[in-house]
Amino acid sequence: MTDTPTTEEIAKNYAAMLDSVDFINSNKPSLISDEDWNRMKAANVEHLQLMVAKDYWTDEDMTAVNKAIADNK
Repeated sequence: MTDTPTTEEIAKNYAAMLDSVDFINSNKPSLISDEDWNRMKAANVEHLQLMVAKDYWTDEDMTAVNKAIADNK
């Protein structure tokens, strides 16, 4: 049995995905090592991959999400 998220939960999940896209597309802060930056970006890409595969999306635009995944694999 799968729990179907509410409309509000779907909106929050989508917003979190866009936050990950913004993070992935941002510049590396100077205080973060390259290794840590790459690890954090990889974690965000993994998050996007897991979330985009959900079957509850309706009309959300996944263009930026899919681009962030493809550009950072």
